[in-house]
Amino acid sequence: MKTYKPMLAKTAEAPFSSQDWIFEVKWDGIRAIAYVDKQQLSLRSRNQKELKTVFPELQELTGLIGSAVLDGEIIVMTDGKVDFQTLLKRAQATSSRDIAYLQQKHPVLYIVFDILEKDGEPLVDKPLMERKKILQEDLKEGNYVILSDFVEEKGEAYYQASIEKGLEGVMAKKKNSIYSPGTRSGNWLKIKKIRECDCVIFGYTKGTGNRESSFGALILGLYDNHTAVFVGKVGTGFDQKTLEDLTAEFQTLKTEQKTIPADDVPDEITWIQPVLVCRIGYQTVTSDRKLRMPRFLGIRIDKNPLECKLEQIKPAKLDEYAKKRDFNKTPEPTGSKKDDMSSRIFVVQEHDASHLHHDLRLEKDGVLKSWAVPKGIPEKQGLKRLAIQTEDHPLEYGKFHGTIPKGQYGAGTVKIWDNGRLALRKWEENKIEFSLQGRRLEGDYVLVRFKRGGEKNWLLMKVGETTT
Repeated sequence: MKTYKPMLAKTAEAPFSSQDWIFEVKWDGIRAIAYVDKQQLSLRSRNQKELKTVFPELQELTGLIGSAVLDGEIIVMTDGKVDFQTLLKRAQATSSRDIAYLQQKHPVLYIVFDILEKDGEPLVDKPLMERKKILQEDLKEGNYVILSDFVEEKGEAYYQASIEKGLEGVMAKKKNSIYSPGTRSGNWLKIKKIRECDCVIFGYTKGTGNRESSFGALILGLYDNHTAVFVGKVGTGFDQKTLEDLTAEFQTLKTEQKTIPADDVPDEITWIQPVLVCRIGYQTVTSDRKLRMPRFLGIRIDKNPLECKLEQIKPAKLDEYAKKRDFNKTPEPTGSKKDDMSSRIFVVQEHDASHLHHDLRLEKDGVLKSWAVPKGIPEKQGLKRLAIQTEDHPLEYGKFHGTIPKGQYGAGTVKIWDNGRLALRKWEENKIEFSLQGRRLEGDYVLVRFKRGGEKNWLLMKVGETTT
């Protein structure tokens, strides 16, 4: 059997419905890939930790399917609700006596939602719905192993029902998507009630009052490539036992060196080696990339600190773009690559789709804001052209040219008609002023929202000096 890294999901800003997607419960547990072969079982977490010894009840997998590789989530249910903290206690048990006791008191469930290999044949290149069919036909449910249920199309209603039942959200998965091991793909989206991210603990502040013997707040960071970035402090969400356990563990991790390079990290910090990962809930992200109203949700033992990427808290601007495209068929960029364009850019692409038109794209906030211009970009002062706003595109799209296949959104030929440097003068809700410096286009332009024409309709004009 091959070894697989789990496919990961991006975050959607809001629930949605689509006939091209399925929706299933997002379980609050430990992700695990099961390698089953006759009487042999290996159950591995995201960081390749072997879990079968701490969850011995899952040995029943060997009697429920032949030779296979399965993907799923390990959870604990307490009083009808998912209980991540109890699951964490189970995962941290080391003695056979404790493991046996916890197994009887808090048995786990393995929710299986995908199959990656069957009888030695890899299935990752098959569409999701075909893999689901194979999984349903081949896997028997047991006392501790169950199949993940899903619904088609009705994502918004399913999300609302899940939240009302106290679950943390839903997963949206594109029906024809392949399984991409180790990739955070726009073909899978997580839709949660509260925003969460996994942060690395780099240090802590001194505690006062009733927390004088422990700590005040944790110093949190995320990685941008391999550079640690300070994203704030968290001082709430701790019960007494967690305070005591973390304080004891910190004593073995202390270091004299500052472990996160940032000028805005508060003074009087006790630094620790960045090896602990914690789950943080938060309301939003400030303009300077700090978590607003963070709350500690628990320690994660199944994640490598370097997996805690800054992209977790970046705005999810490309959801609509990803929903409309099957990246297994279209050569268009996914938006997952880091952009290498150092200055702000614009691009105009000639798009020969159902009708020939130009697409105007302006760089802002890490994406290309986009408009379809049916009659082309005005090259003379005073000309007005209708510009219909479309979904944001990834920055890599500024270099895209090629043919989008039939059956895909926007099918047709895309050519770069002009590109160059962009200078933004004003960006307001109903008016955008900018200058272009390209091979064909040069000068000042303005986009004005055409209120009578609908929310997405604008007027594009070339002007003289822009007003302020």
